Amino acid sequence: MLAAQAQPPAQKTSANDKIQIALIGCGGQGQSDTRTAASTGLTKVVAACDCYDGRLEHMKEQYGRDIFTTKNYLEVLGRKDIDAVLIGTPDHWHQPIAIAAMKAGKDVYCEKPMVHAVQEGHAVIETQRQTSRILQVGSQRVSSVVYAKARDLFRQGAIGELNMAEAWYDRNSAIGAWEYTVPLDADPTTCDWTQFQGDAPKIAWDPHRFFRWRCYRDYGTGVAGDLWVHLFSGLHFITSSLGPERVFTTGGLRFWKDGRDVPDVMVGLFDYPKTAQHPAFNLAMRTNFVDGGEENQGFRFIGSKGVMTVGRGVTLSASPEEAEPGLTIGTFANKTQEEIKKAYAAKYPHSQYNPNYRPTVASLRPDRHEVFSAPPHYDDQYDHVLNWAHAIRSRKPVVEDSAFGFRAAGPALLSNMSYFEKKIIRWDPVNMKLAEA
Repeated sequence: MLAAQAQPPAQKTSANDKIQIALIGCGGQGQSDTRTAASTGLTKVVAACDCYDGRLEHMKEQYGRDIFTTKNYLEVLGRKDIDAVLIGTPDHWHQPIAIAAMKAGKDVYCEKPMVHAVQEGHAVIETQRQTSRILQVGSQRVSSVVYAKARDLFRQGAIGELNMAEAWYDRNSAIGAWEYTVPLDADPTTCDWTQFQGDAPKIAWDPHRFFRWRCYRDYGTGVAGDLWVHLFSGLHFITSSLGPERVFTTGGLRFWKDGRDVPDVMVGLFDYPKTAQHPAFNLAMRTNFVDGGEENQGFRFIGSKGVMTVGRGVTLSASPEEAEPGLTIGTFANKTQEEIKKAYAAKYPHSQYNPNYRPTVASLRPDRHEVFSAPPHYDDQYDHVLNWAHAIRSRKPVVEDSAFGFRAAGPALLSNMSYFEKKIIRWDPVNMKLAEA
């Protein structure tokens, strides 16, 4: 409580005020988030922090020579002219910067995964509770109108009782496999290697680790933390699930043997327990960075009455339910067959075994196939950042707070644990902690 009392009160903003924001971690995703925030018209970029000079220069080129730039995020958090920060750093910096920012009285947009290890999650949740700051985790599917439609259909029982889900996120390109460009001027004079490493193991300067950090466990979280966390976010949003109770993953490094220490093919199985919101179901998830076909991502929710496929839109498919179970009597004695047919026809008078029945127009039942498409050029990232900006002004909850963000990050990080430790991991989805085997 003392920590909460020590925080400055939430800022009061009028409809005409600009939310003054800073970007900490000016890589591709961070700059994309910042451009989106600027495009809402509700924010003004006033500062930027990154460990590479070239990215700080590019921020000045985009937002003006007068913005404040630094390689030390603490200098950003100490400024009173900054209302909120976007965190686009490598994953191992997410938790410490998010906590420090909230304690400094800043609202936060933190890229996914919210944390680098499951042990870090509750500290972020507790800090948000104590400080009453706004924190949005950057997995935009929870703000998507496509996923909102899928959630509505699920709640309406459009597929009957869910029993299984499939999720995939496949890529087939060098950039998709994190083979990012290393600038020509990359060296220890333009890149603050010490600041970048933080609490990670200290090693000699390595430009590939600096610019392709997603490939290394010291700084990133691999396939699961980069991509599966999106799938978990979307699935949990649609089903209102708290998460799985058992996790098992396998895979391997099949193609991108460039020194990385994370797999490029990963397959996972997840057991979701029954809750008030959904029945027990199983999830099968995969990512292939060597997919020879078209890069794509999506879900199939499989139920007792239909299948819902979610990607750029929502497709609902259902075949008519059986009007009768049918018979398998061909191997029985003829007398036995006739006795069974007679009893069956009495129970199901509209069956083929009733000699007096002929189909009518009323007996015809259609297959169901409906497609719900997003509007042209729809951008769920815009809606997600807009939700964050509106929450900063209104002080109302965001759609993906720290608890939701950890419920998505948790099973993703457990997937890495299962892969590297070669074992099933048990999770308590209610209390968000490792469970006893």
